[in-house]
Amino acid sequence: MSDGTPADLFFDAAIGLLQRVRDEEAEAITAAGALLADTVAAGGRLFAFGAGHSSLAAQDVVYRAGGLALMNLLAVPGVVGVDVTPATLGSALERVDGLAGAVLDTSPVRAGDTLVIISLSGRNALPVEMALGARARGLKVIGVTSVAYAAETSSRHASGTFLKDHCDIVLDSKIAVGDAELTLDTIPAPFAPASTVVTTALLQAVMATTAATLADRGIEPPLLRSGNVDGGHEWNGRVMTQYGDRIFYRR
Repeated sequence: MSDGTPADLFFDAAIGLLQRVRDEEAEAITAAGALLADTVAAGGRLFAFGAGHSSLAAQDVVYRAGGLALMNLLAVPGVVGVDVTPATLGSALERVDGLAGAVLDTSPVRAGDTLVIISLSGRNALPVEMALGARARGLKVIGVTSVAYAAETSSRHASGTFLKDHCDIVLDSKIAVGDAELTLDTIPAPFAPASTVVTTALLQAVMATTAATLADRGIEPPLLRSGNVDGGHEWNGRVMTQYGDRIFYRR
């Protein structure tokens, strides 16, 4: 590790990744924003799914001040975060065949909707089957993943494929295999993961693109405001009333 404090080096690494994503994924971000805007304009619903720490980025775009009111979390029990006990159970569930299909069958998703699937490695059965099952049901799929894993690891799905192989649009987070940006001679393992920072920024860039795309088409984007600003609750109440049939986190 070169000169600089570990904090400085982590910030430098994260900023470098954000710059790469901004420059190299610009076309995919634009396409993803257009797809979400198309879905909203056509009366479709929007869903986001991630397992483990990838769920943090999914949760970040749901019921969020400044965000799209129509983003719904597609939750899989036991893998939404690290609150399940033991936390290792969540990792094990990601490898269970058939779980994605059971969740999709009991969820409100339908043809014409769009599902954003976040999985850093994209190699486990759950995200692969989620993408396969969603597309089979007539949904569009946006995948957020590190494409490097497909080149440097093996799939854990029976098909031998990765999440990136079953998406309409792929957003590559550029995260290196192992998700650790720093090394020190005094520490035996690499450390300091940046995937949450980058993936969250990627998705917020897509959300911003979606809002602007809708506005360009003469459609007011269904945005939420902070409940901590005057008039925020009233604003959100109107939005949720108008789009109540497409918002599932209130039910």
